[in-house]
Amino acid sequence: MPVSPLGARGTTSPPRLRQVIESDGIGAGRGARRALASAVRDAVRSGRLAPGTRLPSSRRLAADLGLARNTVADAYGDLVAEGWLTARRGSGTLVTDRMITRPTLVLSASEPSGEPCYDLIPGTPDLTAFPRAAWLKATRRALAAAPDDVFGYGDPRGRPELRAALADHLARARGVYADPEHILICAGVSHALQILSEVLAGRGARRVAVESYGPDRHRTLLAAAGLETLPLPLDTHGTDPVPPDGTDAVLLTPAHQFPVGTTLQRDRRTAVVDWAGRTGGLVLEDDYDGEFRFDHQSVGALQGLAPDRVVHLGTASNTLAPGLRLAWMALPPALAAEAVAAKGQIDSCEVLSQLTMAEFITSGAYSHHVRAERRRYRDRRDSLVTALARHAPNVRVTGTPAGLHTLLSLPPGTEQGVLQSATRQGLKVAGLSRYRHARSRNVMTDALVVGYGVPSDAVWPRALSALMRILS
Repeated sequence: MPVSPLGARGTTSPPRLRQVIESDGIGAGRGARRALASAVRDAVRSGRLAPGTRLPSSRRLAADLGLARNTVADAYGDLVAEGWLTARRGSGTLVTDRMITRPTLVLSASEPSGEPCYDLIPGTPDLTAFPRAAWLKATRRALAAAPDDVFGYGDPRGRPELRAALADHLARARGVYADPEHILICAGVSHALQILSEVLAGRGARRVAVESYGPDRHRTLLAAAGLETLPLPLDTHGTDPVPPDGTDAVLLTPAHQFPVGTTLQRDRRTAVVDWAGRTGGLVLEDDYDGEFRFDHQSVGALQGLAPDRVVHLGTASNTLAPGLRLAWMALPPALAAEAVAAKGQIDSCEVLSQLTMAEFITSGAYSHHVRAERRRYRDRRDSLVTALARHAPNVRVTGTPAGLHTLLSLPPGTEQGVLQSATRQGLKVAGLSRYRHARSRNVMTDALVVGYGVPSDAVWPRALSALMRILS
């Protein structure tokens, strides 16, 4: 068995470990923790620290390197969380046995540096917070009560239990008025938009107005159906939702605009509904983050103002998990049959998840979970605002306090540089320019769209620290 320079499965003395990592230039100062973690990580990766090697205590290594003990302890903690080291009571801190070592590659300035990858891309919740126990209980209850026909091909609209549960929940929580007969279960908002695009094209529609900044995949789905997308004007009050003449429909995220973060103002909500009533157009309301408002009670859905002209789209992707593939549309009665036909004659959404979701809602477990997640994400946003005030006072938080993301305005001309710094730090983050409609005449200031949903509670403080490093 080959023996590493330190002795396989041996204990490294502080001087010996210092020799292994001294070329990385560890020294006291702000970046000492990051530099120490990087040096140990590189030593493990290259094989200079063999699997099973026991590292010195944080006290001994700190004394040898002339660092604060907390700096070494924090670096060890980062490496344990990333899987490079293992901390065992009574055994100390060891290099992980399963770690595969390989020669260190020389990276270009544009490539990630090997730092931990923290995902701050918006649009996904904390998957570690999925309510497994409560969901399992709901699944058992739903299966026990399920009729035999649940295992057939089913109604293309989706299970009646879920449609009834949603009609009641949406009326209470979002002010949506919908008969269960006119609710259609889908496999995600993108699936819903694909269905609506086919319906609009089949009706002879040609143009759909969309927000100047928004998900490119939504514009792509509309374009795939032969529909032209027209960017709506944008001003200091947010999106001006009344589209130009000749527009057949308008797609909005009125509760918490993605990615800018504004809420559609009352007069503009009324104006777009009046436009739909006057012209016969349709409003497609993506209720993005509708249940995650932090500063006061959620703003009701636009659909409640005009159920006959507004299609309400909702999803469990942010409140629970995207892997469930559960979304829904509350449709105007005149549109329901066409939407069902466009979806197909067989329910393509997994039936057990539908039954479980229905039980989860009716038992009250869903509302309980949403309230808990609302507190979780509010705390994360608050910690982000506090950290910015302390470490990056020139960066401004904009947008309504809501949802799983916020907008950080940057000094003009700095967005691309900040994104490059993030890449070098192994930090996944999106620039605002990524979401801009190519034909939009509105160009907002440089900004980052920061999602704080993905990291777990344990990882979030380190992800926040990494973000502060590139902004400060």
